[in-house]
Amino acid sequence: MKQVVQNYKSGELALLDVPEPGCKPGGVLVRTAFSLISTGTELMKVSEAGMSMLGKARSRPDQVAKVVQSVAANGVPATYRKVMGKLDSYTPLGYSLCGVVEQVGAGIDDVKAGDLVACAGNEHALHAELNWVPKNLYVPVPDGVAPRHAAFGTVGSIALQGVRQGESRLGEVALVIGLGLIGQLVVQLLNASGVRVVGVDPDPARCELAERLGAAACGDPGSASVESAVAELTGGMGVDQVYLAAGGSSNQPVELAARLCRDRGRVVDIGKCRLDLPWNAYYEKELDVRFSRSYGPGRYDPEYELQGRDYPIGYVRWTERRNLACFLDLIARGRVDVEPLVSHVSGFEDAVETYRRLEDGELKAVAVLFRYAAPAGGTPVEEAPEVTVPEVRRRPERSGPVRRTGTVRLAFVGAGTYASSMLLPHLARRGGVELATVVTTTALSAANAQRKFGFSEATTDLDAVLGDPAVDAVCVVTRHSSHAELTRRALLAGKAVFVEKPLALSEEELASVLSAVEESGNDRIQVGFNRRFAPLLREARERFGGRSGPASLRYLVNAGRLDHGSWYLRQDTEGSRFAGEGGHFVDTASWLLGADPVSVYAVAPDGNEDLQIVLRYPDGSTATISYVTSGPSSFPKETLDLIADNKVLRLDDFVRAAVHDGRRRQWVGSRLPKARDKGQSAELAAFVKAVRTGGPMPVPLESLVATTTATLAVTTALASGVPVTLAGAR
Repeated sequence: MKQVVQNYKSGELALLDVPEPGCKPGGVLVRTAFSLISTGTELMKVSEAGMSMLGKARSRPDQVAKVVQSVAANGVPATYRKVMGKLDSYTPLGYSLCGVVEQVGAGIDDVKAGDLVACAGNEHALHAELNWVPKNLYVPVPDGVAPRHAAFGTVGSIALQGVRQGESRLGEVALVIGLGLIGQLVVQLLNASGVRVVGVDPDPARCELAERLGAAACGDPGSASVESAVAELTGGMGVDQVYLAAGGSSNQPVELAARLCRDRGRVVDIGKCRLDLPWNAYYEKELDVRFSRSYGPGRYDPEYELQGRDYPIGYVRWTERRNLACFLDLIARGRVDVEPLVSHVSGFEDAVETYRRLEDGELKAVAVLFRYAAPAGGTPVEEAPEVTVPEVRRRPERSGPVRRTGTVRLAFVGAGTYASSMLLPHLARRGGVELATVVTTTALSAANAQRKFGFSEATTDLDAVLGDPAVDAVCVVTRHSSHAELTRRALLAGKAVFVEKPLALSEEELASVLSAVEESGNDRIQVGFNRRFAPLLREARERFGGRSGPASLRYLVNAGRLDHGSWYLRQDTEGSRFAGEGGHFVDTASWLLGADPVSVYAVAPDGNEDLQIVLRYPDGSTATISYVTSGPSSFPKETLDLIADNKVLRLDDFVRAAVHDGRRRQWVGSRLPKARDKGQSAELAAFVKAVRTGGPMPVPLESLVATTTATLAVTTALASGVPVTLAGAR
């Protein structure tokens, strides 16, 4: 198997082939899925290994003292051989991981093979493909916690033990000095405990991150803003506790702690910083200085860690293992979020290069994860997530009834801004359509829509509309969270359905819609993916013509920022912004490429909502969708390039389009900008025609399902960091 090792004498890092560990009694053999690089502790060790012998001695005076003692006891030659032998050996790195139990040793009954566990220990949770882990250094991962997040368990326990040592209480104010990995976790834990936090770090990006994660204010240690924030939050009395989570040789952290701490406050040392305590400052305030020892009680006790002898809970409430389980529980309940801390995920095969980039400063990171490949014939853990595109099952009869009167009677459920501005104006002036009933949640909005667009009736009673046999079709234009349920009910009532995007916000919602199709035999659905109906884009596709090889499609969506208070921001009920809107762009790409995607990959830069999404298609074509909210409003919202067979189709925000064929550029329509037509009128015309004639719906249901599944898979891809396979995609 492979393991990351370092030669402390030369500083060499290597990914070494080593024998697999055996499964001993009292523990489990764990195959690693993700392991976490401690960017503080581990990089300090890596940096020390690169020093000269004199530099190593200066950095570890405790080890020098041991050498002196050994010389006195054993003489110079023996001590020299001992020291050089130890230095010129490979040592392991790593102490925090998540993996799958591969084998269970004798005496273990709380987990079984195949269980997901989080593991701790600088001798047992190493950067290696397999680790043997004793009982008190692993815990089962709760349901709903991603493996990459569970890999934070050890460092989370370190932060948690530090907070316990500070004995924080509701309403107190704390100062966290050092906003690296441990400091960021301490900020979240204190915030979850009802403690207001001021953070200190010279890195503005880390200060900004801590504020996003709950800190009241953050700033540079030399900035007056930190002292001002402490004075404002404490009424000038000083903070109740200080957490030293910084490293380095500066004595500034302990001096700042004394200055900003209240009388008889608590100072907790978690990191490894210089501790030359200014005697007068600490004496006059009678500050309580405490040390937090790693993951908690049990650490460094071989009987606890190696022999599995637990401490009775009545005497030691929070042990090393209980801290580990508690931290994972906090992640599971959403009280701590480690995803914003993940700066980089590297394949384990690139471990040495990743360390080099971190040490050189090329890779700026709070937390870095190694992702491990599954063994041959094994099942990867979060390595290649798979989402099944639901199979559409329907009764044999697929066509709808033909309207003998030639007039299609429509009911609208919802009459908000989009319906009133982009859909209803087209229908109100279209022949062969009767706007029968408008249904809204408030009587006034229904009355307004009736007055403006000429609906025959206005109501808030959806059941009455669904039960009306004279209504041919229902248009669902409500908030996203209701689309699937309203579509399901309309299908079961035998109505044709036009539903604005999205069709569903979850796989469960999509399944409920398809269940209604199967139960009723009614597959008469159209989703408001209007771009494929835009006249300019359709003409451009026609001029582009066919292709013989794979294509590359690039789609930039300059979505812009939403106004404060927009219901689009209510992700807990309305889903993510991309889940609600992204189907537009997935559908457009798939229509242009003539197929449904087979995999989805997505990444998001830390600190904003921008998304980069890569769709792969059966013939090798790819579509990259850049969905950004950080662009200027003056830039066009949508630009698209389709490239294949020495041809390029260019679309500029649905006002201009051109096709380049290698010899010349053909403008589609006028070269001059004109009014945008994104296809709403044409899509409604196609829907009405299908309802009136009983012919097939404008877009096959299988395509609507594939687009919805791919859109939802973006969330899975973001969480896993790897492509999501769309099983069953055509």
